[in-house]
Amino acid sequence: MIPLAIPNISGNEAAYLLECIQTNFVSSIGPFVTRLQQLTTEATAAESCVAVSSGTAGLHTALMAVGVGPGDLVLLPSFTFIASANAVSHCNATPWFVDIAKDSWCMNPDELTMLLRKETQRDGETLVHITNGQRVAAIMPVYTLGTPADMDPIIQVAKEFNLPIIADAAAALGARYKGRNLAELADLSVFSFNGNKTVTAGGGGAIVGNNLSILGKAHHLTTTARVGDGYEHDAIGYNYRMTNLQAAVGCAQIERLDNFVAIKRRIRARYDEAFKMIPGIQLFPQPIWAESACWFSGLVLEDPSLPSAKELCAELFRREIGSRAFWKPMHLQLPYLDAQRSSLTITESIWDKIVTLPCSTGLTDEEQERVIKTLESILT
Repeated sequence: MIPLAIPNISGNEAAYLLECIQTNFVSSIGPFVTRLQQLTTEATAAESCVAVSSGTAGLHTALMAVGVGPGDLVLLPSFTFIASANAVSHCNATPWFVDIAKDSWCMNPDELTMLLRKETQRDGETLVHITNGQRVAAIMPVYTLGTPADMDPIIQVAKEFNLPIIADAAAALGARYKGRNLAELADLSVFSFNGNKTVTAGGGGAIVGNNLSILGKAHHLTTTARVGDGYEHDAIGYNYRMTNLQAAVGCAQIERLDNFVAIKRRIRARYDEAFKMIPGIQLFPQPIWAESACWFSGLVLEDPSLPSAKELCAELFRREIGSRAFWKPMHLQLPYLDAQRSSLTITESIWDKIVTLPCSTGLTDEEQERVIKTLESILT
């Protein structure tokens, strides 16, 4: 079986884990946590970083740190992994789903601007939704497949309406936008170190940004809102700390970030070259403004005469090749059927046609060639 996406544990992971055991730093305090935060700060040109127990925990914390609370609305794409919407719900706030742009699969800035200008108004200092009166509290673009959204117009409209931006950059470590680093693009950006990400810690995540005050609040919330060395707490906090064991693996991984991202981009380019002439197939988007981290690679089954995404994945599995259909949109998920939404034309037109293909950084040329030849035999 050629797996879809598995970690590349071939660097200093074992040595660093042994160091944790030998020094007895295995929990949420230890030098590797500090080092991981430093490495992530450097990789994103941020002022600082807060390591957390998961990407979801990072999103929840980031939203709370900028003031999102009960009854608020947060604008985000419906086309995302459910963690994005769940982080909003963990704040007792409500998702407001926005469509994506066809050329990026990320939040459509024109749609976002239209919604804010037509469906919100000022009530004193508060921006509220005209129909339901809920406060509009934040914008959450999602960097789909590790590709930054078109952030300049999103930043512009965020400034127009005085809204913070929390970027769900879960799979985008190593990406850039118009030559700029990710920390420049949002008030806070959140990464995931889950097992299928380009850089993994087995789990965990990180929050980065340039506002040290907001990051300080985020750190405080993730460490049970503890004050000083005693058992004094000044808010309802969370135990969202990353362990030194996780951070040890993460450090060994992020040391090879540039190499991993380069491999991911080569894998994407090879698939694109192989599939570009197959009738009825569309490639994953590559917007001109982005240097994508190319988290996943694959194809889009546009022609209805071709197998469906589920049928193709089943056939590939039968031939011992890992693949998977992609995200089912949030507005079609049971917890969010009644959530606020815009027209979701692009989201609904593509989500069930996407197939992701093997793209581990350890994928060999021979394995990728086998994937390509197998798909050509099925689709042509």
